[in-house]
Amino acid sequence: MLSTLRRLADGLIGLSATIGSLGLIFQVVVILADVTGRHFGRPLTGAQDLSQMAMVILVFGAMALCDRLGGHIAVDIFETSFPPWFNRLTDVVSALIGVLIFVGIAWTVYESSKLSQMLNLSTNVIRLPKVYFQWALCAFSLVAALGMLLRTAELILAGRDIRKEPA
Repeated sequence: MLSTLRRLADGLIGLSATIGSLGLIFQVVVILADVTGRHFGRPLTGAQDLSQMAMVILVFGAMALCDRLGGHIAVDIFETSFPPWFNRLTDVVSALIGVLIFVGIAWTVYESSKLSQMLNLSTNVIRLPKVYFQWALCAFSLVAALGMLLRTAELILAGRDIRKEPA
């Protein structure tokens, strides 16, 4: 059961990271076009809008993979001083706190997206609708939260930390 969920979660995490990677490539292309255009006196119109929205995709698209690989900041200077059960407990608690944080982000941004949709909010220069990027942020946050929740279940039920295994 957990292995099936893990395969499904890894697929979602991989998709999320791939979309985040596409956001990074897009970001680089936008910056390159804008800088080159500025050199010739023709900057890319809306480069700031495109960069801001690409950053949403880039950062939150990669968040689930960061957790899957154990890339979040961890202070482990006392880890060797504590018994293994306590270290596992802190891993479980920190994963649950992460779930709450990312669900909170998703909920807050979803509530904000309703306002953006109602008022037709868009970016300043090229008028990109903000709501689609807010929905993407919600989806990426929920994928990260689900990954953390599954990691919690694996720590409790299987006694294994997925962050220490190859992706």
